[in-house]
Amino acid sequence: MSSDPLTFEARPALRQPVLILAFAGWSDAGASATTAVRYLTEQLIATKFASIDPEEFYDFSVQRPVVRLVEGTSRQIQWPSYDLYYGSGIGIERDFVFGIGSEPHLRWRTFCETMLRVVRECGVEMIITLGAYLDEVLYTRPVPLTGFATDPKLTAELDVLPSRYQGPTGLVGVLNDTCRRMGVPSVSLWAALPHYLSAAPNPRGSLALVLRLTQWIGLRVDTGPLERAAAEFQGKVNDAVNNDPNLSAFIRELKKREFEQ
Repeated sequence: MSSDPLTFEARPALRQPVLILAFAGWSDAGASATTAVRYLTEQLIATKFASIDPEEFYDFSVQRPVVRLVEGTSRQIQWPSYDLYYGSGIGIERDFVFGIGSEPHLRWRTFCETMLRVVRECGVEMIITLGAYLDEVLYTRPVPLTGFATDPKLTAELDVLPSRYQGPTGLVGVLNDTCRRMGVPSVSLWAALPHYLSAAPNPRGSLALVLRLTQWIGLRVDTGPLERAAAEFQGKVNDAVNNDPNLSAFIRELKKREFEQ
């Protein structure tokens, strides 16, 4: 009989909590989604209170544990995990639970059931998943955002283009489908990043996600550091494009195709 993968270090009393999740890997182009959630945890000074054990959900030959030297002598193994934090909202009578970690490789349905246990035991009122994907978009334009929700009214409130994607999905898609079937309100917000820029992290994607999310839920955070990081990133991209004739030509063609549409 397997042990319980969900471990609580504390049981905080939460006010109308919202659960905000990001998964490193397939649904996290430019590390934009995980960076956005980490930024929010820092802004809310969130505290770790629970974790999901990796044993059932991760293939350690794909994502290997890491060895660290402690005080230069003893060796300590750090296993991959999915960690949960909580923080109080600023300017809103609501608390937030944040989940950060890699997309699991195994037993997705069991992982989703475990996440729904978090929903039940913490009294979560809504799940929000963040993601980012690569697309043929211009790096000089504002980051396009798309989304979907279990309730069309939530999609309308989010004020983004409804996602028209069909095809292979990841844990985010499976989790949102589980929420739909179980009657748990859920929203997924995605940033589209240029496929021709492989730099990570991409703070422009993170900033777009944070700005739209916080505006929608009425959460006040200081976005100044993230805005400065995005501006610095944009400057480096401009320099890289200007110094690469092939990339410059591709972007000119992309602009031309956009203009003709």
